[in-house]
Amino acid sequence: MTATDTVADRRFSLGRLLGGPDTVHNRRVTVTYRVTENQPFKYTQLDYDIADSAIARRVIASQPASLLHVGDQYDEEAIGNERNRLETLLKNQGYYDFRQQYVTLEADTSFAPGTVRLRTIISDPGPGRRHYQYTIRRVRVITDAGVTRFGQARDTLVQDSIYYLAYKHQISPKTLDRKLTVRPGDTYSLTSTQLTQRQLSNLDVFRFNTVNYFRVRNAPAGGDTTRRQLDAVVNASPAKKFQETTEAGATYVAYLVGPFANEKVKIRNVFGGAEVLEIGVRAGFEGQYTSTGQVDNKSRTSVYTTQLGANANLVLPQFLVPWRTNHFLTQYNPRTRINAAYTYVLRPEYTRTNLEATYDYIWQRSTFHQYVFTPISLSLVNTPNLSPNFRAKLQQLEAEQGSPLLRSFGNLFVPSINFTSLYNSNDFNQTRNAHYLRLFAEVGGLTRDLYQDAIGLTVYNFARFSADYRRYAKIGTSSYFVYRLNGGIAHALTTTDGLSVIPYDKYFFAGGSSSLRAWKPRRLGPGSYTSLKLADSNDPNSEKVRDYDLEQPGEVLLEGNVEYRFPVYDFINGAVFTDFGNVWSLQSDAKTNRPGAQFRADRFYRQFAVGSGIGVRFDFTFLILRLDIATKVYDPAALGRKFVLPNFRLTNSRDQTAFNIGIGYPF
Repeated sequence: MTATDTVADRRFSLGRLLGGPDTVHNRRVTVTYRVTENQPFKYTQLDYDIADSAIARRVIASQPASLLHVGDQYDEEAIGNERNRLETLLKNQGYYDFRQQYVTLEADTSFAPGTVRLRTIISDPGPGRRHYQYTIRRVRVITDAGVTRFGQARDTLVQDSIYYLAYKHQISPKTLDRKLTVRPGDTYSLTSTQLTQRQLSNLDVFRFNTVNYFRVRNAPAGGDTTRRQLDAVVNASPAKKFQETTEAGATYVAYLVGPFANEKVKIRNVFGGAEVLEIGVRAGFEGQYTSTGQVDNKSRTSVYTTQLGANANLVLPQFLVPWRTNHFLTQYNPRTRINAAYTYVLRPEYTRTNLEATYDYIWQRSTFHQYVFTPISLSLVNTPNLSPNFRAKLQQLEAEQGSPLLRSFGNLFVPSINFTSLYNSNDFNQTRNAHYLRLFAEVGGLTRDLYQDAIGLTVYNFARFSADYRRYAKIGTSSYFVYRLNGGIAHALTTTDGLSVIPYDKYFFAGGSSSLRAWKPRRLGPGSYTSLKLADSNDPNSEKVRDYDLEQPGEVLLEGNVEYRFPVYDFINGAVFTDFGNVWSLQSDAKTNRPGAQFRADRFYRQFAVGSGIGVRFDFTFLILRLDIATKVYDPAALGRKFVLPNFRLTNSRDQTAFNIGIGYPF
């Protein structure tokens, strides 16, 4: 281990001789520490010395959960964590006054070299004193904490033996009662206390809340001298009923700058049951690559898209079901979300609207793990205007390449059921040593035969599954090694008009700022298939060149990313990354007329595209601005040589090097 520092070199000087300040000469000194590790100590015996027999029984019963085991290497950090575990264990079993200071672990190394006999000592509070268990006698909930009205007393309502106090009751006590896990008659528990605070906070109708306990002086009835009582007081300070958020900015996509604006209004406690209603409208212009590479016979790869939209989102703090739920579900923070959204898109080639509605059940297994079950998901797609030239191009793509793009511009009805499991132990700025796993499954159009003819809309039936795993490994104070594995499969359950197709939005795509960054968005693949076009669209005899303009949907997705993130200076961070992956079709090459596009076990691993690059991240805490430069290393669809890294150029490198600007991390 080597350390370099600046030291002060004090030399003789006239100023020092005359009583003035010393002359300091700064020099760099390198000191090398050589550390020799000897044989580590290991536990050979673990025993306990606990004065209180009641506590001893609980600690011994919890031994399987102990962090210390015979044969393990001596570890001060593990010993500290074991003290924390014992404190939490006893606090969850009623010992309100128990503190870590009563737990001591003594290590004896005198029996044999390299061995440790570890004894866990739990002492009493003092001579002639003992540890007491506490039960909850009374629970009071003040729902307008921080509000003062002189000369007026708070009104009190009783719900399920809990007292609710407020000058004016705005939130139904029945709703709050479902969120309280601190109940009269229960044994004190630290976990229940924290769960109550978290549940009230998740309602999003309180600015903050606290749970305080007060000891009851009188002895409990029955003369039990081992137990005492607590009164719990929950203080909840109400948040503002209305909250407005205005956002304005610009995006930079497809080499075009697009301004946008969003307006959101949040209304809390809409119906008096802690419901939260959000209403939003948005408008903007956004640059996008054309889906086919031309607009009305003009060779344009980038166009402006006008987007208008509105949405309404209502969240209820319980499951909305026709039967009565019990307190058991409280620990999972159950919620019901009803959402409706409308989107209007105007492009030179078409006008398209999309009306969506979903009905979700949301619950949490833990702080990091959330489930979402959507029994109802409806989408109504309408394309009132489609330019003749664009339609002709889509028909040509369907006939020559089996492209499903044309079918996404009809009048569609897409009903589905889906389920999501999301585990994320990271924070917003991704500063933890964390894991991320998202599993998603969806089935749609199962009952289309019952109503398709009646509604006169096209209905597809399909199944879709995807999995996204990410690992954030912290290897330094501000350095991280991050990798991601992402995959999915989608397929039609039966044919529609004799074709095996699914809604266009349900296909998978690869390429873009959050995928393989050396490729344009949605332009990679499928497989090793090479899409070609005429160099001069007006000359049918011109040579054919690589077509980078077409979107490339796939039914199978396999991709991965590896990234090293490191600090550069102050709020500026750097990154070095490599991306790999592709999409494939499940249809045969002969059927789609796209050689190399089909997923086959004997060749898919040779069709992985690879790109690498560097990036700069500006971390403003509330916002992370990302700039990435990526170049293709291996292109399975390249004409001729697949290893294309020698083609790297910073300028005049058409479709070899990509510049990406984004908000937030790519994954």
